[in-house]
Amino acid sequence: MAMASKTRNMLEGLVREGSFKWLLGSRSSFQDEIEEMGKSPSAQKNWIQELSPVANIVVRRCSKILGISTNELRESFDAEASESIKHPSCFARNFLEYCCFRALALSTQVTGHLADKKFRRLTFDMMLAWEAPSTTSESLLSVGEEATVGIEAFSRIAPAVPTIANVIISDNIFEVLTASTDGRLQFSIYDKYLTGLERAIKKVKSQSESSLLSTVRSSKGEKILEVDGTVTTQPVLEHVGISTWPGRLILTDHALYFEALRVVSYDKPKIYDLSNDLKQVVKPELTGPWGTRIFDKAVLYKSISLAEPVAIEFPELKGHTRRDYWLAIIREILYVHRFIKTFQICGVERDEALSKAVLGILRVQALQEISSAVPLRSEALLMFNLCDQLPGGDLILEALANLLTSRELDRSDNSVGEGGMYSISALAMVSNLGFVFGTNPDVTSEVGLAVGEIAVGKMTTLEKVVKECRSNYKKVVLAQETVDGVKVDGIDTNLAVMKELLFPLMELGKLLLSLAYWDDSTKSLAFCVIFTYIIWRGWLGYALSFILIFTAVFMALTRCCGQGRPIEEVRVVVPPTMNTMEQLLAVQNAISKAEVFVQDMNIVLLKIRALLLAIFPQASLKFAIALLLIAAVLAFVPIKFLAILTFLETFTRYSPPRRSNTERWMRRLKEWWFSIPAAPVLLEREKEEKKRR
Repeated sequence: MAMASKTRNMLEGLVREGSFKWLLGSRSSFQDEIEEMGKSPSAQKNWIQELSPVANIVVRRCSKILGISTNELRESFDAEASESIKHPSCFARNFLEYCCFRALALSTQVTGHLADKKFRRLTFDMMLAWEAPSTTSESLLSVGEEATVGIEAFSRIAPAVPTIANVIISDNIFEVLTASTDGRLQFSIYDKYLTGLERAIKKVKSQSESSLLSTVRSSKGEKILEVDGTVTTQPVLEHVGISTWPGRLILTDHALYFEALRVVSYDKPKIYDLSNDLKQVVKPELTGPWGTRIFDKAVLYKSISLAEPVAIEFPELKGHTRRDYWLAIIREILYVHRFIKTFQICGVERDEALSKAVLGILRVQALQEISSAVPLRSEALLMFNLCDQLPGGDLILEALANLLTSRELDRSDNSVGEGGMYSISALAMVSNLGFVFGTNPDVTSEVGLAVGEIAVGKMTTLEKVVKECRSNYKKVVLAQETVDGVKVDGIDTNLAVMKELLFPLMELGKLLLSLAYWDDSTKSLAFCVIFTYIIWRGWLGYALSFILIFTAVFMALTRCCGQGRPIEEVRVVVPPTMNTMEQLLAVQNAISKAEVFVQDMNIVLLKIRALLLAIFPQASLKFAIALLLIAAVLAFVPIKFLAILTFLETFTRYSPPRRSNTERWMRRLKEWWFSIPAAPVLLEREKEEKKRR
């Protein structure tokens, strides 16, 4: 009783003295609730001493949603949570998460919850409370319409409602939402985002329930995710070879459909499958009239089921935003089905994976309304696209597959609404929204087995892998910035840079050639004796190891001695600038040299073919005898002796005693090679009929 009286007096005093003004700023629902709690005779039941005022109010709202008291919530938490999660140092935030997850799991079962202003405000206030959960929290936030939240709170609470975000792409969504607010999320923008999500969900539901492609979609229960080409100002063109057709493009969760436009109706849809393993390739493509490659506004689809690739163009005056959006969502469906096949996912887990891809596309559609002025990087907002790009993205997919197929969790036998240690799953979310994947309507009864991506008071394996991959990605971005900074234009300039970088190797090559040609007999003799002894004793492996050790030690010493010093730049003497004519002549000269090189290689291959087919019998006989001798040597002479003989043959070939004989033998070898005729070649032109196909 004493504690209850103390709590009530504290609340009444705070309200009477206006001590919440620093917290509330202007009058809000929080102030009304605090006043209500101050006047209530049961205030002691609605206030937890360890929680901050904001967290207490959020917990009170959660208890009302669940229909139980805060004391009962705390008892449930104490019963389900481990000792580490209940530790006083982290109790406030963990208990808040527990209450939020339970309340959200129940709230999201209400039809149209995203359209409910109270639900949108509740999720935002949960983020506010997460930033300052305990009485010891140092909070500078104001809980009014101007309140903002940071990325950590958003990434922790938002994925608890899979429609809003998930663990893999929550950071990227937050960056889009806060692009104009310096990294802090305002409720007004967050509210617009959820409103856009509600509209996107309604659009997908209406499209999927319509008669559009109903006969084709019914076998797999496909859901229509996007339609384009119905507005004359934004047409869609299909290019096959040199032919082009306007039409309507439809994306479902299994395939891509194109209906060519006729006079008053659409033709029978062409199906471009994304769910089966047909070695599909989906990438950006250049298109233009009569097969030219001018405009970068198309998506190329290629598979083993098609005779030739298909390019789908999205014409627009500036940029290629439409193409990038469609490329991303097509790939998302393709990648999710590859993920399903790679990890052999089936049943409820398969529907869970599909639901994650579908929700990702809905989120992109909602974000397009908010950031209409700035083009979105849609691929960064779709989880399977992002995993394809991130370093270690395969590890994220592996962790996701383990999460989907795991059945050894504490709440695996409970329904989603009865446990609070894990967030709601994506499949449960889309089931609450009214989507049923596949053709089995009873799949929703198994949704309770699925587990969300967030756990109270700890990081799941998926979160840990995502965090590590994001850290690695930042390193890759920094490295790529240095790469972009050192790129230079011009063939001559790039050749000059390459020559400077290869200078040590070129000098080493010159030294070896000098030793091989015996320019300095003393050095060449010492080199031959030392390396012959190394090979004879079998120390060649040790010699290579010594070189690697020397390189590693050199790198370590350079790192230790060079810390804090500016990086030494590679100095390159830029060649004189060439005018347009000189550049054209240089390109022509390079092409001519490349053509001569290819011709020489073809002649070598044709002469080898002539030797193998005995077109010149005498040369072929000598070649066959030489091959037999080499085979006998390889079969009967130990490897060590072969290595010594090869080394001595190479490096004593131009020694003073052997130089004259070597020159004579090389001359005979060239004469023999030039005497070998080339195998005949017959050139055939491609037939015109075959080319027109």
